[in-house]
Amino acid sequence: MKTIFLDSNGRPRNGWWMLVFIAFLLASRLAYTPVSRLLQDAGVPADALEPLRFGFLLIVTWACTRLRGETLSSVGFVLDRRWGRAFGAGSLLGIASVLLVALLIWAVGGVRLEPDPARSLAVLAQGAWIFLFVALFEETLFRGFAFQRLVDGAGAPIALLASGALFATSHWDNPDMHGATFAWATLELFLGSVLLGLAWLRTRSLALPVGLHFGWNWALGSLLGFDVSGFEQSGWFRPELLGTPEWTTGGAFGPEASVFAVVVDAVLVIMLWKWKGLVGRLA
Repeated sequence: MKTIFLDSNGRPRNGWWMLVFIAFLLASRLAYTPVSRLLQDAGVPADALEPLRFGFLLIVTWACTRLRGETLSSVGFVLDRRWGRAFGAGSLLGIASVLLVALLIWAVGGVRLEPDPARSLAVLAQGAWIFLFVALFEETLFRGFAFQRLVDGAGAPIALLASGALFATSHWDNPDMHGATFAWATLELFLGSVLLGLAWLRTRSLALPVGLHFGWNWALGSLLGFDVSGFEQSGWFRPELLGTPEWTTGGAFGPEASVFAVVVDAVLVIMLWKWKGLVGRLA
């Protein structure tokens, strides 16, 4: 019976830690919902509430690490210059990846990009604020404490596959997720999750995956004006989809349901798989 609950070092097994995290996460929802509604009723703008979800998740993560006698740095939050550089590098890579996807869609005659008459620096800044906290929340949730316990308990390949499947299926309720778009978007989201998981495995830090996630979403929505995972965005440009098949452009779901996004993700996955990483140099 002892081996079911404890490992060879006498500590609770990773599976039990994952269950503790899930239990704490569900419990946090009991507080998050009324707090969010209270702030909304008090007139707090929606944009100002963006950090709230991440804040509650960070508390849950902190509680789990404290129970293990660790700190948040063990999950991958070491907010120093190296963390900032890795975040910046990830952001640039995410932006470059989206620009490549958009270029490929344009090259096959799938889209025309024109400057949006309502464009402004405020739109870019607002998008950066929103997508930063989206990236922080989703990377802490999908590449944070629970993912890392799965890596320790079941190994990296299983953790990557399981988290990829969970990440993809968590988007199945998004707008315009149907037909061929459903298949292409699911595949892209799965590969994107594997890519982000590899970014953590190669650095043991959340800086690179958060940067990648942020840069991808910001460039896709706030810069180019495409829908992001089915949700409409206001950007510096206004894309006009032309008459090519939906699998080339992603249709109303956005370029993440495009074959070109799948190809770019696959190439990046291979690159990160072969990269030796920064483990030991970036905590």
